[in-house]
Amino acid sequence: MDTDRLPGCYRHPDRDTGISCTRCERPICPECMISASVGFQCPECVREGSGTGHRPIANAPRTVAGGVVASDPHLVTKILIGINVLLFLVVLADPVLAVQLELIGGQYREYPGGPVHGVAAGEYHRLLTSVFLHVQWWHIIGNMIALWVIGGPLEAALGRVRYLAVFLLSGLGGSALVYLLSEPYVPTLGASGAVFGLLGATVVLAKRLRYEMRPVIVMVVLMLVLTFVPLGSALTVSWQAHVGGLITGALVGLGMLMPTSGRKRALVQWGTCAVTFLLVAAVILARTAELT
Repeated sequence: MDTDRLPGCYRHPDRDTGISCTRCERPICPECMISASVGFQCPECVREGSGTGHRPIANAPRTVAGGVVASDPHLVTKILIGINVLLFLVVLADPVLAVQLELIGGQYREYPGGPVHGVAAGEYHRLLTSVFLHVQWWHIIGNMIALWVIGGPLEAALGRVRYLAVFLLSGLGGSALVYLLSEPYVPTLGASGAVFGLLGATVVLAKRLRYEMRPVIVMVVLMLVLTFVPLGSALTVSWQAHVGGLITGALVGLGMLMPTSGRKRALVQWGTCAVTFLLVAAVILARTAELT
C-alpha cells in the first residue's frame, strides 16, 4: 500500500486532497471546499451552520478564491465549449469567416504594396476572436477535451467570474506573444493558449492547497513536450501561444489565490488582472509600432 498518498475527498474519493474541513475534518477537494473565516468547510457543515433559509450573496458559501459557490460549478466551462463548437460549425458553413477572425499580424489583402489587414492594421479583435476559432476537427476535439479536464475543476475552485478572467487573459496573453514573436503574415488560431493558461493557474492552485505536485508537473511537462516536438505539418502548433498563455495564467492565478481575505483579497485579485492586462497591452502596442 502507498502510505504516502493523500486521502481522497469524502464526496469524490478519486480526487486526492491535502485539505480537510475545519469542523468535521473530512478531506475535501476544490469543488467541495467552501471558504470560512478560518480555513475551509465542507458543504454539509456549511448547511448545518447556516440553516436552511435563503442567504444573501454576501453571506453565501465561497470558493477557495473567494468566488460564490455555484449550483453548477462547471457552467462557464460548458458555455466556453459551446461557443467554440458553435463557431467551428459556423466556419464550416462559411470558411471566409475564419480569415476575418484568425490571428494575423499583418498581411497584404491582394498584392504587395496594397491595403493591409491584421492586428497591425487596427484589427485588435483578432487577438481574442482567434482564441475561439478552430478549422480542423482534431484541433477542436483536443482543445475542448483539455478545456473540460483542466477547466472544470479550476472553475469549481475559483468561481465563475475569476475563472473566466483567467481564461480570457490567458488567451489574450498567448495571442500577444504570438503577435510579438511570429512572422506577421502567419495566421494562428485555437484555444490552446487559454487552456495552457488554465494549466498554469492549476499549478498555482495545487501548490496553494498543498496537493501532490508531481501529477500536475508531469502534465505541464507533457504538454510542453507536445508543443516543441515536431509532429508533422498537419499538426503544427504555436509554441508562442502555449508559453504566453501558460505564463499569463500562472501570473493571474497567483493573484487569484493569494492567501488574503476581504477587500484586500479583491484588490489583489483584480489589481493583478489589471496589471497583467496592461503588460499584455504594452506588448501589443509595441509590436504594432514596430510593424507600422
